[in-house]
Amino acid sequence: MPFYNDLRPDSDYHKRDFALVFPGMDTKAKVRTIEGILALKTALSSELPTRNAERNLLIASWNIKEFGHTTQRLPEAYFYIAEVLAHFDIIAIQEVKSTLKDLGIIMRLLGSSWRYLVNDITEGTAGNSERSAYLYNTDRVALGGLAGELLAWDDLVNDLGVSVYQLKRTPYITGFKAGWKTFAMVNVHLHPGKSDTNAAIRSDEVRLLESMLAHKLLADALWNRNIVLVGDFNLYDNNPGTTSWRLADAASVQLLADAGYTEIDSLVGVDTNISASEAYDRFFVRKNRFFQVVREGGRENGGVFDPFGYVFRLGSEATYASEMKAVYGGNADLDDPAELAKYFRNHWRKNQLSDHRPIWFELSIDSSIEFLTAKRNVLLNP
Repeated sequence: MPFYNDLRPDSDYHKRDFALVFPGMDTKAKVRTIEGILALKTALSSELPTRNAERNLLIASWNIKEFGHTTQRLPEAYFYIAEVLAHFDIIAIQEVKSTLKDLGIIMRLLGSSWRYLVNDITEGTAGNSERSAYLYNTDRVALGGLAGELLAWDDLVNDLGVSVYQLKRTPYITGFKAGWKTFAMVNVHLHPGKSDTNAAIRSDEVRLLESMLAHKLLADALWNRNIVLVGDFNLYDNNPGTTSWRLADAASVQLLADAGYTEIDSLVGVDTNISASEAYDRFFVRKNRFFQVVREGGRENGGVFDPFGYVFRLGSEATYASEMKAVYGGNADLDDPAELAKYFRNHWRKNQLSDHRPIWFELSIDSSIEFLTAKRNVLLNP
């Protein structure tokens, strides 16, 4: 669990010194933060599976908006982000910006059992000064030894005839170990946009990514064949009779499926953005007999967690009126309750947490029954 030293009453500091991340928090902010954390704890405990050191691993992905660049986050927002992250074992994070300020704060709150890995930022306009990160709990999982970026090469690009030489934001592949399992995760953030042109770029990025991995798998040049593609794919749902760019995105999903990467079935078509309009965030898992997602009620166990159901809730904008007015740079009159509510709903609360919701799934890390059964069958029927 995260550290909560900043939320102590002043009387605690008369007894001993405590390391503080936000020494300026006042009593009102502390109480509000504690109430928010308690609400998150209750919700996360009820919505997520129980963790078992020998049986399962909870893997998450979260595009945290402008993680490192926004100047609007309140101290309590960092506590809420840390609380959500702490309920998982590995989290792939997208949209980590050039500065690691926010990441550093979160790591201080998470405590000494947590580690992180980041890749370099992708420079240039298309890269949007972004990098990817993995946060992982060392009490539950260890690094496997693999860490690097997936980069294309001339012959592959020319053979595919794609319009991009590299993915605009470089995928980050990293190996992990937990229980009996070793696996590699590929953290991606594909090109965004609702148009045929943007969908074509995404399609080329998916083709390039799949082809790079296929080449390495064929050559037995990957550290591990158990692969989880994870992140913000910016792929739009294929609703019947909808636009051509949605159909192009559906073709990209099918390309991954044909290559052996299947989407977590309980997440298919589930909206992951805060506006509840699109399923941007995805997991595609290259499963085999001994690398499986835990199933519950006939479906693979995974889901989307909505923190705004418990903190920064709609209708609470008056609570944060002074904080919003202090950072607002627009032309609306925030003394008007309707304008205040609109700014809170559409912008400010997203700058506190994100415009995406975290997604997760439960990975089985104990295949001992399946393994032993298979070996017994071979021994009995050589």
